[in-house]
Amino acid sequence: MTRREEILSVCDKVVAMPTCVRKASALLDDLDAGIQKLTRIIEYDPGLTANLLKVVNASAIARKRPILTARDALTWLESPEIFRFVISTGVAPTYCRVIAGYDQAPGMFLQHSTTVAVASVELAHALGVDAPRHTFTAGLLSGVGKLLLGSFVEVDMRALLRLVFDENLSFDRAEEAVLGINHAELGGRLLAKWGLPPSITNVVRHHLRPDEFDGQDIVLDLVHIGNVLAKMIGVGLGADGLNYEVSNNVVARLGITSAALDTASANVVIEMNSLWDLFLECADDSCAL
Repeated sequence: MTRREEILSVCDKVVAMPTCVRKASALLDDLDAGIQKLTRIIEYDPGLTANLLKVVNASAIARKRPILTARDALTWLESPEIFRFVISTGVAPTYCRVIAGYDQAPGMFLQHSTTVAVASVELAHALGVDAPRHTFTAGLLSGVGKLLLGSFVEVDMRALLRLVFDENLSFDRAEEAVLGINHAELGGRLLAKWGLPPSITNVVRHHLRPDEFDGQDIVLDLVHIGNVLAKMIGVGLGADGLNYEVSNNVVARLGITSAALDTASANVVIEMNSLWDLFLECADDSCAL
């Protein structure tokens, strides 16, 4: 069995994302039609309901009148914020742990993934681009393959770093050379196995090398640069560091300017102050820090 076959066999044994999160993600592309279904999903999930009530009742507006049901709580949130809440609650407990191989301490992977999601959306705002609703989710899940590949990276880290520094390979190309697969492809395969739609799995699989995607996808372009921007800000960097390629084609397509990057970076820092508290609260009970 090759290393690639060994890694893919592990992928087949991974416990799926919580069912409620997969159902919510399936509604992603048709929010107007899916909002009533989403309400039912949250209403019948005790964990989601508890977290939702905690978040809404913590707001200044809700303090005037306690919110007691999930249905009432959903009326206080804008639709995109509901999806952010569901997805973030679903992935936060998994993301908030040590990622072997990539040298990321507890919480760092969640912090970086959150920053990629926020950066992808804020980049769109700074460029005047109308970002599709699933941009945040695709950014948040873009690095999920590291959860599986980390233990393999840890074993072969010396060989990986030799290729990065001596052969000038990007980290994902070094992963392919040593392990037969990179974490982006593995993440895309994992999410497809979980039943997430191609609009998300394609972005995750190609976000490091968008030029290899057959076609153009604005979300893929935004997440590619959002990932770079998150690393430039310096949030949650691991052993792979900044050793990734930037697509000049994507830079040209989006019309990236230094002014837009500065604006997006400043807004990311501001928004993280509120989102980070939410994610920490969601993950707090299950984090073995």
